[in-house]
Amino acid sequence: MSPALEGTAQGAIPAGTATAVAPTAVAGTGTAPPTDRGGRKTAGQRLRALDGLRLIAALAVCAYHYAGRGGDIAHAWGASAHTLFPTLSGPFSYGCLGVQLFFVISGFVICMSGWGRTPRAFAASRAARLLPAYWVAIGLVTAVFALPWVSFRPVSPSDLLTNLTMLQMPLGAQRVLGVCWTLWAELRFYLLFALFVLWRGAGRRQVLTFCVLWTAAAVMADGSHQPLLKLVLMPEYAPFFVGGMGLYLVRRFGHDAANWSVVAVGLLLGQHYAVSEMVAPRTVHVFHHRGQLTVIALVTLSFVAVAVVTLTPVSRLDWRWLTTAGALTYPFYLVHEHLGWVLIDVLRHDLPGSARPPAWVVLPGCAASMLLLAWLIHVLVERPLTPRIRRALRSQKVSVGT
Repeated sequence: MSPALEGTAQGAIPAGTATAVAPTAVAGTGTAPPTDRGGRKTAGQRLRALDGLRLIAALAVCAYHYAGRGGDIAHAWGASAHTLFPTLSGPFSYGCLGVQLFFVISGFVICMSGWGRTPRAFAASRAARLLPAYWVAIGLVTAVFALPWVSFRPVSPSDLLTNLTMLQMPLGAQRVLGVCWTLWAELRFYLLFALFVLWRGAGRRQVLTFCVLWTAAAVMADGSHQPLLKLVLMPEYAPFFVGGMGLYLVRRFGHDAANWSVVAVGLLLGQHYAVSEMVAPRTVHVFHHRGQLTVIALVTLSFVAVAVVTLTPVSRLDWRWLTTAGALTYPFYLVHEHLGWVLIDVLRHDLPGSARPPAWVVLPGCAASMLLLAWLIHVLVERPLTPRIRRALRSQKVSVGT
């Protein structure tokens, strides 16, 4: 497994950040605006606690990249993280499960933010949200890796240009950002959701049908051992997206058996794939044996955490700093790994011996520096560009035969 897993990520991923509840029902679906348990309308309410949960997921992945695995990060530290952080490396090796948490959050958020939107509006929103910070991260990592004193090498010019499309994974190009494989999973989810839900107008029946059919098709694709079917249907990630969509149905339509069944199946299948990925890792860079029960418990905790921050009174938390935390998640997720390598390498090797901080100072200091960089990207790039790109894409007229 690359960086994780597996979802800033947006997100990850960490890509979805529109955590305000959809204000109205879709015309013609006969559905009512979402209400809380007391029957009060929650239209327009922002789920700030969900924003905070996204940052927790990103920090978990960061802990995994900095001190829970080997590989290039060991070169940056100059020693195995297992040696430098003997008490932390074991727990941090589970941090890659932050990506699965991202995917559950993404399923919830994309279902929520897509409700009432046309496929075109949805695509414009996603492009405007993903691309500005992504392009900046691609440029920053490429520029830093090209510095003569940096020991990490940039990708070829052709692969760099391919990375700008976000399609480097299916095209086999070398990745500029190690974490971008989770964005490829997100993009496939967006496409499936737009084609099979938004195209006809999102409603409870459409979402439930999509969840059931996607789950069944993904399981059959896994059993078929057909690479193309597995590429499209993502059996190892589909349960997390589906579980998140089920939780949104619970929030919007109440504690219905069908809604909770979607969540339960997502959890049961999700733990299977997480155990398969993590307990018998395919990479030699993971030096800590991870136990089945711990993986199952953490996957379950991911679903429970999303349920708590969206279905309980916690969802009404109005701490504005949580929204800021959520806004930092996506750019932080993009830049923290590779630029973190460089910063750790500089602090551990390029400073004079007496000025080199100890590893236990570098670890949180590097994470804090990447959060600061993420804040700068958010303020200087995302805030001004995201609304402009969204408006530009929505205003484009598509004509046939010209």
